Amino acid sequence: MTPQTFLAELEPVAGKLLDRHLATAKEWFPHELVPYDRGHDFPPGYEWSPADCNLDGAELPEAARSALFVNLLTEDNLPYYFRDIERMFTMDGAFGTWNRRWTAEEGRHSIVMRDYLTATRAIDPVVLERGRMAQVSAGEVPTPSSPIIGVIYVSLQELATRIAHRNTGKIIGDRRGYEIMARVAADENLHYLFYRDLATAAFELDPSEMVIATEEVVRTFAMPGTGIADFDRHSAAIARAGIYDATIFHEQVLVPVILNHWKVEQLTNLSAPAERAREALLKRIDRLGQLAKNLAARAERRLAVTASI
Repeated sequence: MTPQTFLAELEPVAGKLLDRHLATAKEWFPHELVPYDRGHDFPPGYEWSPADCNLDGAELPEAARSALFVNLLTEDNLPYYFRDIERMFTMDGAFGTWNRRWTAEEGRHSIVMRDYLTATRAIDPVVLERGRMAQVSAGEVPTPSSPIIGVIYVSLQELATRIAHRNTGKIIGDRRGYEIMARVAADENLHYLFYRDLATAAFELDPSEMVIATEEVVRTFAMPGTGIADFDRHSAAIARAGIYDATIFHEQVLVPVILNHWKVEQLTNLSAPAERAREALLKRIDRLGQLAKNLAARAERRLAVTASI
């Protein structure tokens, strides 16, 4: 299936999914969620301290601060995502309309998150702005090589992002912060459903090509924040807090989407290369599941040792 065939055959499906999205999405306003009354001016030369954080009677966990930092800087790279999606699809028709609508909704996420972090002083604003400048100047984002690869990648990535946003909100310990992250996660869920169901139609069109592409995406998968400064350190903190880790990726992304929804194990009449790709894909998913179990067991042992000291 060539990219041209993919786009031509799936254009009507994209149109129906776009109509469903527009009928389902709810209008909301960042200014109604941000607690601006907690904010005040920053004097010249202001030096931030964690003690300046002004949450609703809560102390922000460092893991939550890492997650908010990574989540926001990931959203800040929106211009590059728009560029790549426009290249993968087209700027016309349902695909073009979807991309522009998706971009407008994603832009709202960075607005509400940055205003919240500024008003509450939850993160050093200088570090945050320098991180944004470095991230956007570098423009490092995953770049799918074709519409087929792209629709599989964004299906998994949007779901993973939804989960990470939602779990971040749960550990912030601040009602407004929770509401903001829940609202953002709800948008991400609708984006995930659009791409997941577009991929479902593509599986019906050419299951062999889609299986081969899915194996490649899972084998090379990386979240879009990999260019962020100190990404490894922040990712480790995020994983330790259970916001997003290997177990979540396996149990809440790969299994429900690839195995349960796309039903890759049950596909029939695959080409020989697709059969080999499916075998490799299923083995990889199993290995990731075992890795997740091992990491979880190791974390439990560390907690037990810490508790005994």
